[in-house]
Amino acid sequence: MEQNVKDAIAQAVQGISDNYHSNEVLIRKDGLAMPDRDTVIGIIKDLRHVLFPGYFRSDAIQNELEDYFTGQRLAKIYGDLKNQIERAMYYKNEEGLPPEEIDKRTEEICIFFIGRIPYIQKMLLMDIQAGFDGDPAAKSKEEIIFSYPGFFAILVYRIAHELYVQKVPLIPRIMSEYAHNLTGIDINPGATIGEYFFIDHGTGVVIGETTVIGNHVKLYQGVTLGALSTRDGQKLSGVRRHPTIEDNVTIYSGASVLGGDTVIGEESTIGGNAFITSSIPKYARVAVNNPELTIKTPGERKKNPAEWELV
Repeated sequence: MEQNVKDAIAQAVQGISDNYHSNEVLIRKDGLAMPDRDTVIGIIKDLRHVLFPGYFRSDAIQNELEDYFTGQRLAKIYGDLKNQIERAMYYKNEEGLPPEEIDKRTEEICIFFIGRIPYIQKMLLMDIQAGFDGDPAAKSKEEIIFSYPGFFAILVYRIAHELYVQKVPLIPRIMSEYAHNLTGIDINPGATIGEYFFIDHGTGVVIGETTVIGNHVKLYQGVTLGALSTRDGQKLSGVRRHPTIEDNVTIYSGASVLGGDTVIGEESTIGGNAFITSSIPKYARVAVNNPELTIKTPGERKKNPAEWELV
């Protein structure tokens, strides 16, 4: 029996080794490391501390020391981000750029990103206001920051998007999938989303890569902003395939809006479970007719229990 186990392990090792050497996805590029997922997630957590001090750490910072601690944290974020972007750029160097060019580009991206953090913070503050204004169950803005999954998904999106537009490989999607895993909300970092954005409840929301969302837009759970078809696979890379949602639009739960030519006009409301593949004009109200309901009272059930069971 012991020999059988050894033989099985030896055969498995050989098979795995063969796979390592025959598939480019499994071949480790000599001397190159991919980005570290835990470090990328750590960057998100450090950024939350900077964007919302006191919310996600137990330490209280005195006002006179606030700038000092913010500077320290930004320096750490810069260092960690630079290291991870370098890894990603070297690993995915499909253009064959020389090392000095990659190093220069990495530094430019990191400096650009640090400079964008105040803008990200301002956008998130507007998103918090949208959540508070749009949800009567919200008792405070602090509650939204602490506990709303929709806001967390938006926070991670706004961070990842800044790296996406700079063409950083791998890292933006690592970030977005981290938020997806925690919240059930899938926002591709390539989507373009305006200010004062709110996702209520959120579970099951999908926002595709080429989606464009205007200002003051509100989505409910289960909304899909997707593509009509992805049968052509990589041939569609870079092609506009997701919808445009204009300003002041509300889309209720379970609705699907699909296609790169589909535009939902401003001030429109899309009802729950709608399936939309063509444009909707401004100020429209789209509703799905309710299916016919059959309701039996307890008294009717006693008179005809068999009919009740069929219902």
